Amino acid sequence: MCSIFWTIYLTNTEKFTNFKDILMKPMKLLPLYIAFLLILLTVPFSCKKYIQQQEQNALVNLVTQGTWRITGYYDHLTNNITDSFAGYSFQFYQNGTVNAILNQQQTNGTWTASISDKSITSNFPSAPYPLSMLNHTWIITDSYTDSVAAEAVVDSSYNILNLHKN
Repeated sequence: MCSIFWTIYLTNTEKFTNFKDILMKPMKLLPLYIAFLLILLTVPFSCKKYIQQQEQNALVNLVTQGTWRITGYYDHLTNNITDSFAGYSFQFYQNGTVNAILNQQQTNGTWTASISDKSITSNFPSAPYPLSMLNHTWIITDSYTDSVAAEAVVDSSYNILNLHKN
């Protein structure tokens, strides 16, 4: 008897109405909860993209500050043609261009870098030998702030390139 009385009392009073409102408030806020959850899920991806962009910017700044020289080039792992690059100086620019300079003669080319692939692609479109030997995508095998070692797959073999800052 007491329980029937209590049920009737709760359903006919303001207490029941408040209890009903308490249950319904989360439902009204459901779109807000979903939006908040979606924002939380996208934050890690945004941070990762930001970090990759900062790494890319740091690489570009490192490469474009100062000039570089070739201190080693092995064609198909065996033919040392480093001497062919004697006297050359390379200036990389943030806009993706590169100048090869020898005796105040300048040859223009392009370059791109990829942090994710750990590679640098260079291209001197109409350049003669030895600059044409640089027209590859080079996988970076070792690097410091003043030197880079890289290799490129060529005719089922490798070319090896070493660069140092001047």
